[in-house]
Amino acid sequence: MRPERRRADGPCGHEGSGEKGARLTRAESSEPVVELAPQLGDPSRPVTIAAIAESAGVSVPTVSKVINGRSGVAAETRARVEAVINQYGYRRSSPVTRSNMLELVFDEIEDMWGLQIIRGVERVARKQGVGVVLTEFGPQRNAIRYWIDDTLSRRPDCLVTVAQLDEEQRNQLRARGIPFVVFDPTVELPDDVPFVGATNWAGGRSAARHLIELGHRRIAMIAAPERILCCRARLDGYRSACDAAGLAAGPDLVVRAALTLEGGEAAALELLSRPDRPTAIFAANDLQAFGVYQAARRLGLRIPTDVSVAGFDDLPLAALVDPPLTTVHQPLVEMAVIATELALALGRGERTPQLGLELATTLTVRQSTAPPAI
Repeated sequence: MRPERRRADGPCGHEGSGEKGARLTRAESSEPVVELAPQLGDPSRPVTIAAIAESAGVSVPTVSKVINGRSGVAAETRARVEAVINQYGYRRSSPVTRSNMLELVFDEIEDMWGLQIIRGVERVARKQGVGVVLTEFGPQRNAIRYWIDDTLSRRPDCLVTVAQLDEEQRNQLRARGIPFVVFDPTVELPDDVPFVGATNWAGGRSAARHLIELGHRRIAMIAAPERILCCRARLDGYRSACDAAGLAAGPDLVVRAALTLEGGEAAALELLSRPDRPTAIFAANDLQAFGVYQAARRLGLRIPTDVSVAGFDDLPLAALVDPPLTTVHQPLVEMAVIATELALALGRGERTPQLGLELATTLTVRQSTAPPAI
């Protein structure tokens, strides 16, 4: 039976909007039909699976396997077919039957930061009666290929991904019509990738300004590795506040370290062992700040009498350490709620007013910061 030829006029396959797009339909007892609005030529002539197969130099069954996430297609061939589909702006229509399932993807879940995100996702999923599949790449990211294949076979309604996916993985999801939202991006994303983040630059500036207003003039920062976009923004905010106050924020006051307790401790030991040690340290996240606590105690220094400490995230433990940590509150639960709501809306084929959202950060002042003793 030949594939049915139909035009797709609406967003994500909905008719009636006049928007050029693409849709995947099923005629009774027939192969799926991919209909694309060509970028060149007559847009009134939809492109079928046969046209995709001809353009990619493969058979019609091969295209069908790629569209439906089936195995038996070489990686190079699969990538070529997906490239043709993406070239024409493929959009899958809202499926007739939904999996009623969302997938949440992490690199690693190793601290309370990840647990806050899970709380936010589950809050929305529970309210909307949606199941959640939790996927973790692992420290070596050796589960990526398994994850992609497994996800494509499950076909969740949508994804919220804390792990940063590359272009190939994003294209694979798009080719199957699985929308996704990136949580707190750490790398630059194309303009068409939905994301939810926070005002990292403003947060970094508010922490540094707080320390400046307390009277500190030698303020160090434990920054993250250069590649992490959100933490680069925090560093830029710190530098902006120092520049505005006429203070030096030179390379001698910025030490890069992993976003871990161990990374923070090593960086703080280096800073606090100097003869001209800083009187305040702003850490790129709370885990680093907890490492500063450990380094200060090893050196016999008191917080905040000898050194003030500020962090970023406002994890639950920040209020429980001694002394309680001054930190920038990043609304992780709320960010996860919004990311989940956005992903589910995209999964239903709904229009969304914005693809990128940033939630405001606020400074939570506790007892780890005080005016300098000297």
